[in-house]
Amino acid sequence: MRTWVWVFSVLVVYGFVLRISADQKARTERISGSAGDVLEDNPVGRLKVYIYELPSKYNKKLLQKDPRCLNHMFAAEIYMHRFLLSSPVRTLNPEEADWFYTPIYTTCDLTPTGLPLPFKSPRMMRSAVQLISSSRPYWNRTEGADHFFVVPHDFGACFHYQEEKAIERGILPLLQRATLVQTFGQRNHVCLNEGSITIPPYAPPQKMQAHLIPQETPRSIFVYFRGLFYDVNNDPEGGYYARGARAAVWENFKDNPLFDISTDHPTTYYEDMQRAIFCLCPLGWAPWSPRLVEAVVFGCIPVIIADDIVLPFADAIPWEEIGVFVAEEDVPNLDTILTSIPPEVILRKQRLLANPSMKRAMLFPQPAQAGDAFHQILNGLARKLPHDKTIYMKKHGPKILNWTAGPVGDLKPW
Repeated sequence: MRTWVWVFSVLVVYGFVLRISADQKARTERISGSAGDVLEDNPVGRLKVYIYELPSKYNKKLLQKDPRCLNHMFAAEIYMHRFLLSSPVRTLNPEEADWFYTPIYTTCDLTPTGLPLPFKSPRMMRSAVQLISSSRPYWNRTEGADHFFVVPHDFGACFHYQEEKAIERGILPLLQRATLVQTFGQRNHVCLNEGSITIPPYAPPQKMQAHLIPQETPRSIFVYFRGLFYDVNNDPEGGYYARGARAAVWENFKDNPLFDISTDHPTTYYEDMQRAIFCLCPLGWAPWSPRLVEAVVFGCIPVIIADDIVLPFADAIPWEEIGVFVAEEDVPNLDTILTSIPPEVILRKQRLLANPSMKRAMLFPQPAQAGDAFHQILNGLARKLPHDKTIYMKKHGPKILNWTAGPVGDLKPW
């Protein structure tokens, strides 16, 4: 009986593929309503940003020491700096600035295997804030409330890659009033401040562009995923890593003909995503990963398995319309959930994903393009203006931030 169920499911899937291949009309669809307008906003003329000039040890020297940082999924902090240096929103006059930006490459400290080490990041950030607050008056006017920082760590300014320890640390106390631009987003989490701007992780635009295949190529893969299911070194039983969701995917669907899932990472990875209807985007150690960017760019419907995730630019990108959300506890029913989605719903999601403005918003291209992730960040900052007058400190009033708070190790000089 079970075999017949799978045969029927496969027939349903290939019915989807035929419908999708035959759909030659309305290949793209504009996002309706306010979301579409927000996505296409132009931030130029709506804000001015002043860039602090820091000693090169905070940024350029780190990159010179390890150029691999340019291609890491945390590289948004580097490319945002480069973009702002030549952006028309930049002002050289701090007195007319709406926002102040401190260019620090806190993730550019990699192991030999390319994994970022966040342990020096709090001291580096603290050192930079001490420098700007002691040499210029602008931080002290608001204690950072009109400053923004790009913090693309796994758990943002909590500066740890394991959630339990990130929660224990909390956001670096000196950044509590600043606006944090970060990849991490999860509702009701200590590592996400209200007012933070959630962004996509960096994925190399030129590399993805080089792997594009003809748009008319049939999507003959129903569900696709490549990545870890267990982190055997840090969590061999699989109950803590990804809160068990990835382990559940593997144990339930490793032999399911509808699921093309593996730990292998083939050279055709990007091409395979363009041949797939659904791409799984489960949480790992953190709720986000570059798969979300890759799925959107390659028109593969993202299946988001990360409870309470806050997605990039959620006020501009209609994630409910382009993706599928599956609760972590419902992973064992993933096959039923996906095969139950009507073909017309799948086709509409694909038309929305085919909209070039959707893809641009997820990328940090060089050079920058109108509507890209750089501009979406600026749009987010512009929408927070004008600043409320209450952010300004009274001339002789008490300070709010506690400079001696946090783990003892964070207080050591950098």
